Amino acid sequence: MPLSELDLILLVLASGFTSFVTASVGIGGGVMLLAVMASILPVSALIPVHGLVQLGSNGNRAVMTRFHIHWPMVLRFSLGALLGALLASQVLVQLPLDTIRIAVASFILFMVWGPKPQERNVSGLGTTIAGAITTFASMFVGASGPLVASVIHRSGQEKLATTATFASCMSFQHLLKALIFGFIGFSFADWWLAILLMITAGTVGTWLGLKLLNRLPAHIFAILFKTVVTVLALRLLWQVVV
Repeated sequence: MPLSELDLILLVLASGFTSFVTASVGIGGGVMLLAVMASILPVSALIPVHGLVQLGSNGNRAVMTRFHIHWPMVLRFSLGALLGALLASQVLVQLPLDTIRIAVASFILFMVWGPKPQERNVSGLGTTIAGAITTFASMFVGASGPLVASVIHRSGQEKLATTATFASCMSFQHLLKALIFGFIGFSFADWWLAILLMITAGTVGTWLGLKLLNRLPAHIFAILFKTVVTVLALRLLWQVVV
């Protein structure tokens, strides 16, 4: 594993903090962690290692909030995610990064701030399509959390159900990502220490973040959720400009 002790410490601390952010606010930690990892890891390892660490973080959060998971939505999302992963495995060239950034950011902003439909629940087909698109994109850009979160948030669930359902959907998406990268030959064994320590730190961060989430009034949670998602979307657009 070509990492210095300082780099390893930074990655572990970042994993714990970003898991805390995601658990307490509902979204944002995955993208933050990706940004930190991009400055430390080689490009070839960035997306697969990030995916496996996020599998641990989201998996722990899903287990801790398992009684609040909206399983019908998770199952519909997972079906689409499977289709998206199979399609991505057949793509041999990387899609233009700016194209994906613009599409994802625009969709996030529309879902969060666009006109609300008469029924707040996302349709079953819509959830499946979201699972396919976000999983496909995740294979190339690493973090699709804001896009998935905008779909889960539109369902109008209370804060713990939103967090639990989001964590479950992301867990399955990251599991598929790990399987695909393992299938095409990426060696996760070369990065086992960093992955293990980051997942452990993420577990602690998740536990602390959920303690804060339980104390947040619903309206404050909604404001924080929309604010963070919007900032992340605008950040994606800014990266295209600069």
